[in-house]
Amino acid sequence: MGKAIGIMDNDYRHWVETLGQRFRQSKIKAAVSVNSEMLRFYWELGRDIVEMHAEQRWGDKLMRNLSVDLQRENPDATGFSQRNIYYCKQFYLLYPEHSVILPQVGAKLSEQILPQVGAQIFSIPWGHHKYIIDKCSSNTDKAIFYVRQTLENGWSRAVLLNWMDSNLYERQGKALTNFKTTLPDVNSDLAQEITKDPYNFAFAGITGRYNERKMKDALLNNITNFLVELGTGFAYVGKEYRLEIGETENFIDLLFYNLRLRCYVAIEVKIDKFDSRDIGQLGTYVTAVNHLLRDEEKDNPTIGLLICKSKDNTLAQFALESSSQPLGISEYELQKLYPAKIEGTMPTIEEIEAELK
Repeated sequence: MGKAIGIMDNDYRHWVETLGQRFRQSKIKAAVSVNSEMLRFYWELGRDIVEMHAEQRWGDKLMRNLSVDLQRENPDATGFSQRNIYYCKQFYLLYPEHSVILPQVGAKLSEQILPQVGAQIFSIPWGHHKYIIDKCSSNTDKAIFYVRQTLENGWSRAVLLNWMDSNLYERQGKALTNFKTTLPDVNSDLAQEITKDPYNFAFAGITGRYNERKMKDALLNNITNFLVELGTGFAYVGKEYRLEIGETENFIDLLFYNLRLRCYVAIEVKIDKFDSRDIGQLGTYVTAVNHLLRDEEKDNPTIGLLICKSKDNTLAQFALESSSQPLGISEYELQKLYPAKIEGTMPTIEEIEAELK
């Protein structure tokens, strides 16, 4: 078997990324038909419980009695535990009637016409939905965000839980940027979407005193985790990437190529509080990449991202408005963005079930 030769052509890299996404999605889509019918039943069961005021009508033991009766009527079926019926109710409450339009009863799946959101909701496994219900409570927008991310990236339940625990919904697309005024409309929203604030660099394992070189080395020594945290579509180009501008050597901290945006992304990491002078430096690097590396026929304009320890949002916004280059500013955290479980607290039912399995 011959040794693989790396191909740096942008079209090739974009194709490979697309193939990878298609493959991950196919693993979920293989079970969509059966899964959709089951989810439809669960959603309708939850709707019946809510709209019929079943708990008020038949008492506080309704869930237990319903579980026993349904299992007696359907002895070979699974999914009628008391806890699962409770999830059915929450499933309906999280995705109410206006967000889900069910197809005609008896229609084949290929003939069903669902709105985009409804089709997505009925396309991921029930086990994923239970995690989303636990974490999203009554926040429908947050729940739909994780449904879409699961479909687009082919997330397993473990990966989904990890991203929810890192507060991805609250961080995604939250960097301060000037993309709306410096990028075409078709690119500005997607560029904003690939940012986060703050970035979670806990994987770097840095504790105690550190300098910028130590930080950058730690990020690159954990390049897989770093790319995962940056998000889908980032390809690593180089660290301290050399650019000769006139008679002066300049070095970009980290240079990436984003396959979704089809553009270079220059990243500067600062371990101190944001300084407005950093914007001028990063803007210069972005301009230089456009002149020296960018293929105007294939690549979109380069964007720059400054990741710092902290920032004054007003100062950062004013600095961004002063630049004509598409730039963003985010903070980073070196600790987990969610509290660790306190030792000795009562485990959840899901944790007990996971241990038993």
